[in-house]
Amino acid sequence: MTTSRRIAVVSAGLRQPSSTRLLADRLADAAGRQFTARDVDVDLRVVELREHAHDLTNHLLSGFPSTSLERAIEAVTTADGLIAVSPIFTASYSGLFKTFFDVVDADALDGMPVLLGATGGTERHSLALEHAMRPLFTYLHAIVVPTAVYAATSDWGAEGAGDGAGATAPTGLTRRIERGAREFAELVTGREPRQAADPFAVPTPFEQLLAEN
Repeated sequence: MTTSRRIAVVSAGLRQPSSTRLLADRLADAAGRQFTARDVDVDLRVVELREHAHDLTNHLLSGFPSTSLERAIEAVTTADGLIAVSPIFTASYSGLFKTFFDVVDADALDGMPVLLGATGGTERHSLALEHAMRPLFTYLHAIVVPTAVYAATSDWGAEGAGDGAGATAPTGLTRRIERGAREFAELVTGREPRQAADPFAVPTPFEQLLAEN
């Protein structure tokens, strides 16, 4: 029996085209193949943060999200799994990336499987995945997959390099993407689909509220 899962992809690239978006798409494609192999349909929703940059600033100042930003937040918070990719600036995730998750409710990602990705100019920035991005999502009580995927400029240059006989050998980046996608799919499919919160549900029984007064 085929099941389905909702997957959100957050890309914090600033330019078009963007290596950050390229990595996000590669991770989403690899995860899609893993889900297909497990007979799971995927409802994929991509959130391109650069499209919401002004609305994020306005939300921080006013406390109210625009309609489009509200839809983007909902796409992430109602997902069964999240792929989150940021460029690395000054040894950490971008301000745009952080701002988005600042306006997401602190409990919204509780128990959600997350696959992390990052891009940067040199391999030196790869540690930002472990000392900046992973702690952020651990704080949000998400379940971060063991393999995080970093792509430096040199990784893209190595893509498509042949073995001298016309065959294309898997690069280190390709292997990391496939491993991370496999771990992500295993986590997502191993859990029940997330249930959207009922906005009309009463979290505390009325009788209990009266008893506490």
